[in-house]
Amino acid sequence: MEPQILELESFLPYRLYRLADTVSREFSRIYKERHGLTRPEWRTLSGLGQRGTMTATELGEQSAMHKTKVSRAVAELERRRWLTRTADEKDRRVEHLTLTRAGLAAYREMVPLAKAFERELLARLSVEEQVAVAKGTAALEVALGNK
Repeated sequence: MEPQILELESFLPYRLYRLADTVSREFSRIYKERHGLTRPEWRTLSGLGQRGTMTATELGEQSAMHKTKVSRAVAELERRRWLTRTADEKDRRVEHLTLTRAGLAAYREMVPLAKAFERELLARLSVEEQVAVAKGTAALEVALGNK
């Protein structure tokens, strides 16, 4: 009996990973060019910009980043004076992270660029394809408990 072969090019998890990575890399050119940010730094900036104050653990969960990537991103954004850390009153091991005015300004500058990138990406698809992508993505998120 011949061993089975997995054709990665048709394996859905592989295809989704490759697609997400390609889209992420394409978008990363914008924030790298504009602010010299890495992907983890952008995810940290955007998470805090969206939610206000978060812990590093919450950032990791929200962005699906490993704690070491979150830690490095937080350190770099703090070095730039784009975020501040405040120790939790009840548990000194926990820090609450918040964007500074400079960090918030960078985030607000990036929001319209991110939205334009998304519009341009979706414009490559027909309306029917856009609906199918939205429905399919939502269905997978529900099925996997991500929503």
